[in-house]
Order: sequence, then C-alpha cells, then structure tokens
Amino acid sequence: MTIALDVEAPHLLKSKRLSLYTQDEVIVLMRTDCPVCISEGLTSRSRVRLTSVSGREIIATLYQVENDWLTTREAGLSEAAWTKLGVEDGTDISVSHAPTVGSLADIRRRIYGGRLDEPAFQGIIGDITAGRYADIHLATFIATCSALPLDIKEICHLTKAMIDAGERLSWETPMILDKHCVGGLPGNRTTPIVVAIVASLGFTMPKTSSRAITSPAGTADTMETLAPVDLDLKQMRRVVEEQGACIVWGGAVRLSPADDILIRIERALDIDTEGQLIASVLSKKIAAGATHVVIDLPVGPTAKVRSLDKAKSLSKHISAVATQFGLETRSIFTDGSQPVGRGIGPALEAYDVLAVLQNKPNAPQDLKKRAISIAAQALEMAGHVEEGAGQAASEATLLNGRAWEKFQAICEAQGGMRTPPIAPFTRSLLAQSSGKLAAIDNRKLSRLAKLAGAPNQKAAGLVMHIRLGDSVKATEPLLTVHAEAKGALDYAIEYAAANPDILTIEE
Repeated sequence: MTIALDVEAPHLLKSKRLSLYTQDEVIVLMRTDCPVCISEGLTSRSRVRLTSVSGREIIATLYQVENDWLTTREAGLSEAAWTKLGVEDGTDISVSHAPTVGSLADIRRRIYGGRLDEPAFQGIIGDITAGRYADIHLATFIATCSALPLDIKEICHLTKAMIDAGERLSWETPMILDKHCVGGLPGNRTTPIVVAIVASLGFTMPKTSSRAITSPAGTADTMETLAPVDLDLKQMRRVVEEQGACIVWGGAVRLSPADDILIRIERALDIDTEGQLIASVLSKKIAAGATHVVIDLPVGPTAKVRSLDKAKSLSKHISAVATQFGLETRSIFTDGSQPVGRGIGPALEAYDVLAVLQNKPNAPQDLKKRAISIAAQALEMAGHVEEGAGQAASEATLLNGRAWEKFQAICEAQGGMRTPPIAPFTRSLLAQSSGKLAAIDNRKLSRLAKLAGAPNQKAAGLVMHIRLGDSVKATEPLLTVHAEAKGALDYAIEYAAANPDILTIEE
C-alpha cells in the first residue's frame, strides 16, 4: 500500500538520518520551532506516530533541539527509528500524536496491588511487541512485577502472552530436548557442550539462547564468537534438519519477541524477577517446540539464587507453570559459589568451551563436569539410558570426540566456524598478601568484567587464575582483565582496587 501525502501539509517533515545509536529505543528529534511541534502541541518526551509514504508506522519518543543542523522541516531519526521505519534520507514522513495505549491502565492497576488476568497480559505484551511502550513504560511494568511478585496464575498468563506474540515452531520428532540455566553465575557456558553431546547421540535440540541480561555474557554472546547466531526461522529449521540441533539467538527468530525487549530494560535496571524469569525461560522453550527441559539452578551466596530453599521454591514454580503447557522439566541444583570455567566474557568463555570439546589437558574441569551432568539428565529424561547411567554416556561421547565433531558441524551449518577474538589490552590483578581464597563476590566479579567491556566488546572480560580454597602468595596473579580499549582496562582496574572484597584472601 502506498499513501499519497501532500508535501505542503503542515504535519509532514523530511526524514534525516542522524546515525544516533540508542540500542532499540526509537527516538525522533525535531526543533522547538518546528511547525508540527507548534501546531500539534508536541514537547520533549511526547510519544509520536511516524508514518512513511509506504504506510509503515512506528511509535517514537520525541526530543527537541534548537541547533541549526536540523531545519524546522526535518525530523531526525535514531538508527532504531530509521531501520524500523524503512525510509530514505529526505523522504516525507507524517507526524502525529501517538494513539492512547490502553494496556497502561492495567499497569497502573497493578501498581496499586491489583492482579492481572490473561486479557490484561495479552494487551500489555501485544503493545510491547508492537513498539507502543516507551522505555519508561517498560521499566514501570518490570518494577511492578518486582514490587508485587507475580503469582502462578499471572506467570502462566504472562508466559502464554509472550508465546502468542511471536512465532511457534513444531517438529516432526515427538521428543525435543532443551536446557536452560537461570544465570547469575559468571562463566558457566555449558550449553554448547551439552547441545553437542545430546545431538551427537541422535536427539533433537533446537537451542535458542538469550544475550546477557545482568551478566558479562549470555550464551548467544559467546556462541556468536564461534558461529553466526542471528538466523531466521527458515535458516534455523534447516540447521536442525541437517544436524539435529542449533545454538541461535532467540531474538532473531521471533520466538517470544517481547522477551528481548524486556531483557534490554532488565539489564539497565539490574532486575531479573522470578515471575518474569520463569515466563522468559518457558515461553522460549515452548515456542521452540521443546517437550523436555533440564533447568540448571546455581545456588550460592552471591549467585542469582542465594539458598537451597529458594532454589527448591523456584524449581517448584517452574514445574507448576511448565505443566500447564504440557512441558516436562527437571531441575538440578549446582554450585553457585564461584565462576564456572576460567573465562568470563564472550570470547574468553568460548575458549573454555573449545578446550572442553577438544579434550585439551588444560580444559577447565568444573565446566566439563557440569556440562556432563546436565547432558546426563537430558539423556535420562529422553530414555536413552537408565536413571543414573547418563553420566557415563555423556562423558564417553565427549571423550571419544563425537561431541566435538557434532559441534563443528553445527557451526558450519549455521554459517561457518569462527575464531574468537583476543583482546589487545590485559592487566593482572595481584594478591596483596599470602593465604587462601576464602570467598568470591560473583556480582562484583561480573561488574568488573562488564566494566572491561563485556559483553558488547566480545574479547573483553576476565580470566581467573585461582579458585576457592586455593593457596596464593603475595604478588601472584588472581585474575587477568582483558579489554579492547585501554580506557576500559584502566576503569576496570580502578574498580577492582576500590573493591578488594571481589576476591577475599585469608591467611
């Protein structure tokens, strides 16, 4: 459809690409004396509807300027706005007030303690997916679900709404295996290893993974240093049909598309509530067609799950929601007291994964054992072996090289295997005294890796040289910071110096 727009109409402006990078936030800039702003009563932070000549519409947040580089007849677009509107420089766009977003009334109701039903969540998630929410609306929704935690009914409603907002896959194979870790623990990049083990034994495992929320790397971030992950549904299906498995970014295949929008805000707020965590995990598993899922719940004093009681409660709630959708889950409680593997950050975690898959002598044994344990649960759920025999079967598949062969084949099918980048700047954090490593603050450790540039700068992060209980002498390295920019390296080292309790050494 093409809309005929009158170029002299007062609500028309010429588009101007600003190369303004705002992640996914859709922003338009106009002058304060712009005739459209004056005639429509638009001010900074107004929500406006932009319509192209092709009829494509987006909702954007308006900010105003008084600089001469933008004329009164131009609308400057952020990269997110430019991409979504699909226009060329200098083409006409129509500007008007954004329509009222009815679902915001439900969010206001929840702020005051009201519970929401299925139609309310359908409306909220529908509006989020359609781009009708500004970041402040998204943040309010996340906050209301944190201050008044979602109950089981609400989690089910939210999960269903997130599934319905995107695509849903179905497979000819009756059993589709999957796994997920709730996160909160640096490293712990078991997914590529588990997928390779399970798929090499003939099972189907179409793995969709998220990018980092509050951690220095998500599985998609790490996998992206090894192979392309932004596959569309057709490409994903082809890879799975060829290899029985894939490891792709869930946001690129529109499985539960609202999740990645919410994740961006959760990352900024450093919030990851239980209800939204469950809905996030299960909506993507169900949308991907999974029938059996292993859930890894790391438990530790500075992990996302702080106690065994909390882990058991979370496991119970996951199972309760999953059952409503016909999904079988099995939770395992793992050690969350310290990072898993040596690398923290996309590329550094990728090198750990490769070392395990290639059976290198220096491979991190904790990562290897955890991946084997998770794969064992998947194989037992699938009936491949009897209960208790999955460990041996998984380890044998890793040691005989079948898992490594399968992983390489998956990477090639996804577009070709890559070599993870190496950071040009490194600096070690040295022990100030001799003793034993008594405690690790995983949250501060993650913060340190993020200050170094992870996950956006793929080579950035940390390499651990010591584990809990290990002895160390004064001036020996505890960890090494990796950065792609010297400024980021310096900033990370300053943070480490100001926070000596990241690693606690006791004599």
